[in-house]
Amino acid sequence: MSATLPAKSGYAHVALGSDGVPVITGTTMKVVELVMAQKAHGWSPEELVFQHPYLTLSQIHSALAYYWDHKDQLDDDMARRSRFAEQARDEAGPSRMDEKLRGGVRGD
Repeated sequence: MSATLPAKSGYAHVALGSDGVPVITGTTMKVVELVMAQKAHGWSPEELVFQHPYLTLSQIHSALAYYWDHKDQLDDDMARRSRFAEQARDEAGPSRMDEKLRGGVRGD
């Protein structure tokens, strides 16, 4: 069985996976994951390199350029991911550790 090569995106360091999700070439990191980290922490491209040393500054700039050129689509994807995570947290309920820290569970 042969591996499917990612589709070209038109960006030097971004490829589209078989599911159409943009990833940074040579990695498994999705463009939205990089952008979410940048937004959450306010990191500059240089700080992103420091935080993700397996990425080059060129890869980061290419991924950010892809994001800005496809902002609406990727913002929708990030919102969907956030809703999914929130729903999963709500369905799981508080953990035993959370309850213990809040004083709801007495020692075993």
